[in-house]
Amino acid sequence: MSKLDRYLLSDFIQSFLATLLVLLVVSAGGVLVDLLGRIADGQVPAALLLSQLGLQFIVYLPLIVPMALMLGLALAVGRLYRDSEMAVLTAVGVGPRRLLRPVLMLVLPVVALVAACSLWLGPWAERTAQQQIEQANRSVLLAGLEPGRFTPLSGGGIVYVSTLGEDGRSLGQVFMQRPREDRFEVVSAQGGRMYFEGERRRFLRLEDGHQVEGPLAGELDYRLMRFAANEIALPDREKVREQDDPALRSTLALLGDGSLAAVAQLHSRLAPPLLALAFALLAVPLSRSAPRQQRYGKVMLAFLAYLLGVNLMIVGAQWLAKGSLPAFAGLWWLTLPLLAFSLWLYFRDGRMGRNKGKA
Repeated sequence: MSKLDRYLLSDFIQSFLATLLVLLVVSAGGVLVDLLGRIADGQVPAALLLSQLGLQFIVYLPLIVPMALMLGLALAVGRLYRDSEMAVLTAVGVGPRRLLRPVLMLVLPVVALVAACSLWLGPWAERTAQQQIEQANRSVLLAGLEPGRFTPLSGGGIVYVSTLGEDGRSLGQVFMQRPREDRFEVVSAQGGRMYFEGERRRFLRLEDGHQVEGPLAGELDYRLMRFAANEIALPDREKVREQDDPALRSTLALLGDGSLAAVAQLHSRLAPPLLALAFALLAVPLSRSAPRQQRYGKVMLAFLAYLLGVNLMIVGAQWLAKGSLPAFAGLWWLTLPLLAFSLWLYFRDGRMGRNKGKA
């Protein structure tokens, strides 16, 4: 590797990593807010916050990394033009096309990383996140009942659990209070256990306890009852995605499935690495600027073009799932023309047009 290649590659890598770090920090806020909203709605147990956050980051990497690559290259090449380094390189016979070697040294490994995240790591993260939620919904601890803590119940009331069994379902020394229209109810039991009825309904079976029921208005109409077993409904578990959901299936499994949903999911995984390569090459000619030209104008143009490409990818996948596009078209109508255009623009030395001299 020549000194020039090492210098340019180092500059490109530093710019890419700095941009990636900023985008990851910004994306962390959005992912965290979305995840906290799902926790507040009861869709995700609070104990899974950190694990779900990490898995969701893996899912979004095929969209974040290409943007960081494109913006990092655009800023690095734009700096070369702003500081007149490209003018010096051109003067010694090194034109913009010579940037292809150090650009590909960075772009190809990053595109391979995007492909790995899109085709393998992303689906794995989706499946793992779903399995964690599924297991948590079957655990008393992760469902929200923690030993030594008063836990609110849906519809009002609280429950207190003194001890929790190793299996995550059996309980010891349970106290519960809940309203009953214009009356209240207090239940205490020596033990209990959580069980399921169907796929979503959860119940607590309390054993060997007492139940006291009385008025809220201060009257003396109280009832005391001793029970051997008492069943109490817990909040229904959130509906989970089916195992045959294309988003949860491996890429190899999608290859043998001709359904519209599977085809749409397959092409939505194939598109990100191709878009990453196309926009990385497109960023170099779009970064060309004159000595006194604004530096960030074309960078913003490249950013808007990336947003347009990602939105077309999402909409195209929806069209495929609905049958509005033929399966053989996939998302090739987006990725291949964009890749061809970026190559053509790059090897034209980034010139959108040439000024014709006056006669």
